[in-house]
Amino acid sequence: MTERVVPEDLRRRRRPTRQGTVLSERTIVETALHLVAQQGARALTVRKLGAALGADPSAIYRYFHSADDLLLALTDEMIGRAQEGFRATGDWRADLQEIGLRIHACYQAHPQAALLAAHRTTGREHEVRVVEAILGVLRAAGLPDGEAVRIYHAFVDQALGFAALDAAALALPAAAQAADLAVWRASYGTLSPDTHPNIAATARLLAVDMRRSGYPVALELLLDAIAARVAAADG
Repeated sequence: MTERVVPEDLRRRRRPTRQGTVLSERTIVETALHLVAQQGARALTVRKLGAALGADPSAIYRYFHSADDLLLALTDEMIGRAQEGFRATGDWRADLQEIGLRIHACYQAHPQAALLAAHRTTGREHEVRVVEAILGVLRAAGLPDGEAVRIYHAFVDQALGFAALDAAALALPAAAQAADLAVWRASYGTLSPDTHPNIAATARLLAVDMRRSGYPVALELLLDAIAARVAAADG
């Protein structure tokens, strides 16, 4: 794709595609999300997207500068979906917890898209809104600006890091997911307490807990650390 985006007022397609779809930025992004969900992250190509839309791939040039421009739009759509309906309560801990869990849940619902999107920075509408919201929560809690920025960074990287890690596991074929989980019983569960006393003592707990994401616990630990910083700032 090249730098050939047509201004919005000039690019409205007057006729539907072969499949009866009227093209728009939103339609293209939603179709891209569906395509990736059905066929995996590698399916996000202009050719395949054009086929899914029932349009010539070149039509996408009228809406996005490049394949990367489309990917950034998809990323921003994911961020927006994660925050739909969020309203700050004024309780900094509850608000941060909800924002983090929303991000993680959205990316788990779209694991293939998360593999493409979790590490990108868009500078677009939805991302800007959530950056503003998180910084607002931290500053309203009484944290100095420098501290608020450092904690914002840690908070977002933690959420997106776990989102990417857990999405990668969910994107595996079902047989591979089952095999990975079985290792905790088949391998770790049979280790001798004589040689591996700590694993042997906790093997059954590990087999259960490793089926869940570690993010909720990690988030609680981070919130506890933030609470200590907030208390210090108040003092």
